[in-house]
Amino acid sequence: MQLYGLKTCDTCRKALKQLPEAELVDVRADGVPDAILTAALAQFGDRLVNNRSTTWRGLSEAERAEDPMALLKAHPTLMKRPLIKSGDDLHLGWDAKTKAALGVEG
Repeated sequence: MQLYGLKTCDTCRKALKQLPEAELVDVRADGVPDAILTAALAQFGDRLVNNRSTTWRGLSEAERAEDPMALLKAHPTLMKRPLIKSGDDLHLGWDAKTKAALGVEG
């Protein structure tokens, strides 16, 4: 199981604490593999881009209008976190639905 996020992100740390078998892939340092990014964009669409982030607020209107794939490759911290790959399944965020799908209590 891989958890794509940031080691400094509180939500990612909470998820890692409850998923001890998960391996953190720091998107700032390592990026997200193209295959994972493509699959996540196909499954989650615009929800994959966190338009409430500090990075988003720092972008110009022209940059915000770019293709989401190009935007996420140029600014990996724009991705909503965490993105969890468990087997062939992808889960976005750390909410009750994701926890239930992964069999985590609480």
